[in-house]
Amino acid sequence: MARNLTPDICVIGAGSGGLTVAAAAASFGVDVVLVEKGLMGGDCLNYGCVPSKALIAAAERAHAARMSAQFGVHVDGLRVDFAQVHDHVHDVIAGIAPHDSVERFEGLGVTVIQAEGRFVDPSTVVAGDATIKARRFVIATGSRAAVPPIPGLDKAAYLTNETVFELTRLPDHLIIIGAGPIGLELAQAHRRLGAEVTVVEAEKALGRDDPELAAIVLDRVRAEGVEILEQAKVVRVEEGGAGPAVVVEASGDERRIEGSHLLVATGRRPNVENLGLDAAGIAFDRRGITVDKGLRTSNRKVYAIGDVAGGLQFTHVAGYHAGLVVRSILFRLPVRDDRDMMPRVTFTSPEIGGVGLSEAQARSRFADRVRVVKAAYCGNDRARAERTTDGMVKLVIGPRGRLLGAEIVGSAAGEVVNLLSLALSRGVKVGQLAGFVSPYPTLSEVVKRAAISYYADAPKNLWVRRIVGFLSKFG
Repeated sequence: MARNLTPDICVIGAGSGGLTVAAAAASFGVDVVLVEKGLMGGDCLNYGCVPSKALIAAAERAHAARMSAQFGVHVDGLRVDFAQVHDHVHDVIAGIAPHDSVERFEGLGVTVIQAEGRFVDPSTVVAGDATIKARRFVIATGSRAAVPPIPGLDKAAYLTNETVFELTRLPDHLIIIGAGPIGLELAQAHRRLGAEVTVVEAEKALGRDDPELAAIVLDRVRAEGVEILEQAKVVRVEEGGAGPAVVVEASGDERRIEGSHLLVATGRRPNVENLGLDAAGIAFDRRGITVDKGLRTSNRKVYAIGDVAGGLQFTHVAGYHAGLVVRSILFRLPVRDDRDMMPRVTFTSPEIGGVGLSEAQARSRFADRVRVVKAAYCGNDRARAERTTDGMVKLVIGPRGRLLGAEIVGSAAGEVVNLLSLALSRGVKVGQLAGFVSPYPTLSEVVKRAAISYYADAPKNLWVRRIVGFLSKFG
């Protein structure tokens, strides 16, 4: 039987952003319809953040066991059971899934429709047997793996992030196309679990990160046995002896690489197909739906958040967008998407991340009024105790000591970025970072050390020395 629904809000997409909007609005007693054609929890829970970090955690345990002799702890007979690793990954997903389930959201008062939703006019969505006319719509359909048009790839049994976590047998030789965050995280994890791994990158590996910091990660990953080919174009994919073979061209020469499995990790593509965006008068392009600073589309009744809105493709961005949209729809408050404040982390070992403006971005905006100060992990006592001294933090300081951004590579960099993200969002200046008290010994002390180095030249300043000398005369 056809249903005609008239909720206050209709959310299309039950990933991180869509679920946050639905739960928050429902908690205020707002009538919400949530439309999802796939799995509840979206890419992050089922194919992205959660399974990848679970796999990385297993790989870290194996690596720690191999490296334990440097601490005087000897582990003999190390064995990786990849089927059990698979079970661990899916047990983690299963443990989180009830929080994102249909049952939970229906319990919150949300009407959940498990069907594809599409606009049929600027104010109407059809999903399954329901016709939905809402006061406001929120599109949160996320993104999927982008598959490049490589000759022969369509005939190969390739993996993406949506299928790689289904493997129950460790690949003998995993070939990965793409050396961005996803490609390198999975490359290192599979290598630590015992696979041979080759990564092919058309440009620079970790090309969006600070080159000085990225080099520290790449050196470690290569040292662990991952082969990373940069400036290497994939010419075609062929059938190999035991699996796919990738033919690459680098420096004018061709090389054929045979593997047991092939993973494509060449970026993400926004999910804008079959939404009826033209019928709704919503502008979009290959990067996603076009939105203004308040995340509204060209149809003023419709918002777009997260990956589908273009820009940074992180789960925490979708959550941030969701909070902005809730404030706008429910409380009519002006909101602004400030992407300069968004933290980012790649969970390799060592981790690499940052927040705010990079050194290059800051110099393009403020020219010679930018100072960059650094502190190395090798000067941190906790890092020395844990033998994790590969790393550094960079603070990008603007006029009047204002923190413009920060970049970090090293052990637990993702946790240290939390401190830097808070400092940036609150307008903290370098003097305040230099003055905060950090427990000893912790890795976060590296931030304080970097901030203190901003004042390293103060003792050499003639006027400062004269003032100190003058004040000393008063006892």
